[in-house]
Amino acid sequence: MRFNAEEFRELSRTDFEHAWHRGPSVVDPVGPADRYPRNMFRRAQAHPIAETIQRLREVYLSIGFDEARVPLFIEEQDVYRQFGPEASAVLDRVFYLGGLPRPNVGIGKERTARIEELLGRTLGEDGEERLRKTLHAYKKSEIDGDELTFELAKVLDCDDGLVVRIMEEVFPEFRELAPESSRTTLRSHMTSGWFISLGAMWDKLPHPIMQFSIDRCFRREQEEGPTRLMTYHSASCIMAGEHITVEDGKAVAAALLSAFGFTDFEFRPDEKRSKYYIPDTQTEVYARHPTHGWVEVATFGMYSPSALAEYGVEVPVMNLGLGVERLAMIEYEAEDVRKLTHPQFFPREFSDLDLAKGIGLREAPSTPAGMAIAGAIVAAGTAHAAEESPCSFEAWEGAIGDVRLRVYVEEEEENSKLCGPAVFNEIFVEKGRILGVPDTEKFEGVRKNGAATGISYLEAVANLAASRIEEAAQAGEPARVQVKMVKIPSEVNLKIDEYVMRYITDNNKKIDVRGPVFFAVRSEIL
Repeated sequence: MRFNAEEFRELSRTDFEHAWHRGPSVVDPVGPADRYPRNMFRRAQAHPIAETIQRLREVYLSIGFDEARVPLFIEEQDVYRQFGPEASAVLDRVFYLGGLPRPNVGIGKERTARIEELLGRTLGEDGEERLRKTLHAYKKSEIDGDELTFELAKVLDCDDGLVVRIMEEVFPEFRELAPESSRTTLRSHMTSGWFISLGAMWDKLPHPIMQFSIDRCFRREQEEGPTRLMTYHSASCIMAGEHITVEDGKAVAAALLSAFGFTDFEFRPDEKRSKYYIPDTQTEVYARHPTHGWVEVATFGMYSPSALAEYGVEVPVMNLGLGVERLAMIEYEAEDVRKLTHPQFFPREFSDLDLAKGIGLREAPSTPAGMAIAGAIVAAGTAHAAEESPCSFEAWEGAIGDVRLRVYVEEEEENSKLCGPAVFNEIFVEKGRILGVPDTEKFEGVRKNGAATGISYLEAVANLAASRIEEAAQAGEPARVQVKMVKIPSEVNLKIDEYVMRYITDNNKKIDVRGPVFFAVRSEIL
């Protein structure tokens, strides 16, 4: 559903409050809020990774670091300049960028004849020449790939669909293209981008230079695991200046982690000893995880003068890199970074209250008079539920539009009561089960421990009847609605959202709303 600015301006404060507070129970289902999806105006949930990034940004900015963007595409030769003898091992873990080559497409007599057959006309010498020039321009990258179909359609004077068929049948070169790798890689370490950036700015800005960047890195892992992804976010920073030392790295790490409330972290010498760091300055930062124990969340050190010299940088530089996903795991007590990052691919746990929010009514009235009818039906049914049948009781009299009508609750059969025994059952969700239960000692545990939807069978039937009466009255006709033995939710006017149904079936839970309702409502036109 889409809304323009004018529609939102027209939405009154009362409408917003109604929409905001409206829960799954729709005993009072109508009003302005019904024009909007249920829970549309709730406080939305931020993604844990994005939330962690935002908090890190605020900390970096608050301690004096300017935000930067560093190159994402790194040439292979830069990896050799930065990592030296380690480059071969590093390149084994990077993604190389590839692309489809531009084919050299020729046009012979057979191809021309087939094109003319598909077009239903001849191309002529001029048409052949323009087609040849267009394909040649594509080969020389003067025409982009996503523009080729459009350009050919102009040259051949036909629609795009026919051009696609021509390319499939006449020019199989396009279909048979295989990607070719370049020497450009996706950034596997933020360091790669920092060296390039430092070479461009170290002597053009006042010192110390203090910058941070929080962005993606890519590593061609053999497989992803509970604490490792092929693409992750690094919250990286550099400090460049004459008096920068490794102690600055400790101070920055402590400031970042302390801002998240961590006091249980420690610094350990990093035995990996990357060649772009000065020996004995590379330090790992660990924080305690409730499941995985001590988890490495950051590394810092002083860039090697020889690596800096490759880019002409002549001042000391401290670099710190912090793994956003690993920090988020600790912050959110997640056991698996894959589930934390991509929860849509893993089964989600819902509480009883979460499930109860997905249960509502299939039908409900849409006018003030219809709402009044529903309320009157509930009142009359409650007051006369135990009356011996046959019986009939007036519940409401009034008008819907220009139509005046009277509404009755009734039971025509003899030796019964106005309402069946289950009419006052209420819908609860307990341990993932959807149950319709009465207020009796037997079901005290369900009512006490489960999540109430706020919907009783009587209220559900009253809303169904009011909706049907409202609809019939608009056509100037009477209506009669009767609910007898209920076996499935729809028979008692219940609607269960798809996510609730999927959760119940996936977890072998049950829905039991069976019960004898035996309640009838009738309207007559006056």
